[in-house]
Amino acid sequence: MKKIKNPWVHKEGYWCFGCSPENPFGVKMEFYEDGDEIVSFWHPSAYYQGWIDTLHGGIASTLLDEIAGWVVTRKLQTTGVTSRLNVRFLKPVSTTETVITLRARLVEMKRNLAFIEARIINAEGEVCTTAQAVYFTFSQQKATAMGWCGCETEE
Repeated sequence: MKKIKNPWVHKEGYWCFGCSPENPFGVKMEFYEDGDEIVSFWHPSAYYQGWIDTLHGGIASTLLDEIAGWVVTRKLQTTGVTSRLNVRFLKPVSTTETVITLRARLVEMKRNLAFIEARIINAEGEVCTTAQAVYFTFSQQKATAMGWCGCETEE
């Protein structure tokens, strides 16, 4: 498993709620490449709860949307935007867990649409939340015009 370098760190105006390490209100996700999958280990806290000790569904959806976006970033080497996100809540995610695992992978490409599956896994290895995401991916020309310069892993 290799850590993915965040290509936007130090870019002016970069305050992504999902992955900016500088956003004081964000979830500060980091990502790894594990074969065909993108992985993130995230530390929940009471700040992100809906019900007592339970992760808010909107935050769970945000985490899944973000990791799906990083599938586009790393695996397709471009950028894009969410076109559709279908989230299924199977089990509550506890905000008292020390770490949860997110995993996502590209399932299919149809022209410029990336179909991605993602899931949240608790410390016991149980799948708690799943998502099917569709991303509209940008051409290399458009991504480059937006400041895209590639996404690599650390050695």
